[in-house]
Amino acid sequence: MSLTLTNLTPLTSLIFGLLILMFPKFLNYLIAGYLIVIGLLGLGIIS
Repeated sequence: MSLTLTNLTPLTSLIFGLLILMFPKFLNYLIAGYLIVIGLLGLGIIS
């Protein structure tokens, strides 16, 4: 299985969902980090 943006987004969502269930205090940090990474990927700054 090769990791592409198509496969990476649902995988990260699943991982973040599990982390939020285990550590609810980190919800803001996880969402902020996720949005920053998706934004940088969308702008083509990181590939």
